[in-house]
Amino acid sequence: MEDIDDIEEEDEFGFSRNYFLAKELGGASKRSAHKLSDIHIVDEQELRETSSNIEMKHAKEVSKLMSDYKTMYPKWVFELRCGFGLLMYGFGSKKALIEDFASASLTEYSVVVINGNLPSVNLKQVLLALAELLSELLKSRRKSSGSVSKGQETSPLRSVDDILSFLHAPQSEDKDCFICAVVHNIDGPALRDPESQQTLARLASCSHIRLVASIDHVNAPLLWDKKMVHTQFNWLWHHVPTFAPYNVEGVFFPLVLAQGSTAQTAKTAAIVLQSLTPNAQNVFKILAEYQLSHPDEDGMPTDDLYSASRERFFVSSQVTLNSHLTEFKDHELVKTKRNSDGQECLNVPLSSDALRQLLLDLNQ
Repeated sequence: MEDIDDIEEEDEFGFSRNYFLAKELGGASKRSAHKLSDIHIVDEQELRETSSNIEMKHAKEVSKLMSDYKTMYPKWVFELRCGFGLLMYGFGSKKALIEDFASASLTEYSVVVINGNLPSVNLKQVLLALAELLSELLKSRRKSSGSVSKGQETSPLRSVDDILSFLHAPQSEDKDCFICAVVHNIDGPALRDPESQQTLARLASCSHIRLVASIDHVNAPLLWDKKMVHTQFNWLWHHVPTFAPYNVEGVFFPLVLAQGSTAQTAKTAAIVLQSLTPNAQNVFKILAEYQLSHPDEDGMPTDDLYSASRERFFVSSQVTLNSHLTEFKDHELVKTKRNSDGQECLNVPLSSDALRQLLLDLNQ
């Protein structure tokens, strides 16, 4: 027994010694001299072409899954007829699934598609298209029923409120008289702001409109309050993971391993700036415009930026400006360095083309 105990104690001692020896050697090792900038960044077009040629795995299982979803089409149509909106969620692009559902089972209805994955969406034009379709639909219904009553005309519709008022009007008691609006990525960047979500919620509550939408962002439900979810959108949630690649949805997002183009670099910076206050954005515009008009200088002196910003009432004190500059630096939108006179200068680390594109995006 004593021999066995001695062996166990020796093993434990050896393990402990090796552990601390390894930690000591690890701590003494030299740090790598490699930099992130040393990584070879491939061309984005090449990377996208390569990724699109990746063979999809588990094709049989995915095909069976899609077949199972198709058996649910009649149920989804019934839910739309009952006045519900359909919200599709789950891993993978749902664009092909929703479009197949619309083309296969919604042939009796007019369908308008809204692509929320686009950089910008003109909701007013979408609402006008829906109003025109509804007007034509009601006219044809009245003709077929022999009714001679006149409905509202779409010609005087000017504002978004006018269009929504027209769509809200109880013009037909036929519950099967509706237009379907398909919204791919209702949580997309172009539709993520509160105003767009409120407009879509009001649209969904119209008696002759039905929404079929998809979400992909994990925090998408935070876009809506209780009233919007249960009263206006009136969602029925459907978990439909497709495991399909986000080829279409990802077109406007720069790839991590790719060398970004001017437009993509400007778009990324614009997204960051739009999350800041209007005054912060205006201060940044002053800096960007100065940099474009003085390309040979090291940057804009901080004192000059303060003077220009205060003259336009974008800041009230140096403390306010410093707060904005801290935000810029935290997001890597601005860098500082000293010029030959020792002045602290501010510089936006973007090319002139990217900076011009950024200013265009901010002024839209």
